[in-house]
Amino acid sequence: MDLGTLYLVPTPIGHRDDITLRALEVLRHVPVMAAEDTRHTRNLLRTLGIELGQRRLLSYHDHVEATRSGTLLEALRRGDDVALLSDAGTPLVNDPGYRVVAGAIAEGITVRPLPGASATITALIGSGLPVHRFYFLGFLPRKAAARQAELGRIRDVDATLIMFEAPHRIVDTLGDMLKVLGDRPAALACNLSKPDESFIRGPLSGILDRLGSEDAVRGQYTGVVGGCPDTTSDAARAQAERLAASMLRHGADARVCREVVQEVTGLPRNQVYELVRQGQKVTPAGAAPESLRGTGRQPASRPSAEERGAG
Repeated sequence: MDLGTLYLVPTPIGHRDDITLRALEVLRHVPVMAAEDTRHTRNLLRTLGIELGQRRLLSYHDHVEATRSGTLLEALRRGDDVALLSDAGTPLVNDPGYRVVAGAIAEGITVRPLPGASATITALIGSGLPVHRFYFLGFLPRKAAARQAELGRIRDVDATLIMFEAPHRIVDTLGDMLKVLGDRPAALACNLSKPDESFIRGPLSGILDRLGSEDAVRGQYTGVVGGCPDTTSDAARAQAERLAASMLRHGADARVCREVVQEVTGLPRNQVYELVRQGQKVTPAGAAPESLRGTGRQPASRPSAEERGAG
């Protein structure tokens, strides 16, 4: 008997039309669906004009994930296709689903993740902050002490930070970020893809001032905060420049020079590349090593292939 396929189906985070054509096709035909809140999913299917009929819709949330994963895997073994949905956005992103995906992969069952709506990526690309490297925090701890400890742990992460937060905790969470991380550039996305979607952009202190002026803070929030600023000290850079200059004066190849400087100093590759390039301008190619200058001697020439093989 052929095994079923596990589909990971993103659902809209606000606007109904953000469902993809491929997701609609899967939801119309898959015999088994699993979702966090079955009532929410029934309403979504009704809104999309999809009849559930005799097909199974099972709950799949944190409290039943361990046992329900076994039920879904059994259906997949029988050859039934299964669609896993979250209430909003992409399954597994701060939502249950890891157990059944890992179990399906371990048994050789095909897992097909569908692209689609994601509050994480939507907030990031609309934030105006760097997107080439990012770090997803999910929900930070609810208690202030634990939250500040977690922020201290990731304070030096050189990547844009993304997190979810409930409206009644967003002010406290941003306040802790300001306290632990400093006044970094940030963006706060509210009700993404809904008619009242909004972004508040600016330093953390400015966003807090804006929220403090509101009578009540409401909505679904995704926060995006700048990563750790470049903390490379002047001393570290000066050491790297001295090391590069010395190696170049002694005839080191630029590639070797870059590798050694990066290994010794730990500076980012792009910084090392630039300072070695600048060092090459100061030390012309072909210049005699410093130890031979003023002696009238020339560096020993490299033996030819014939000479190396002659003896």
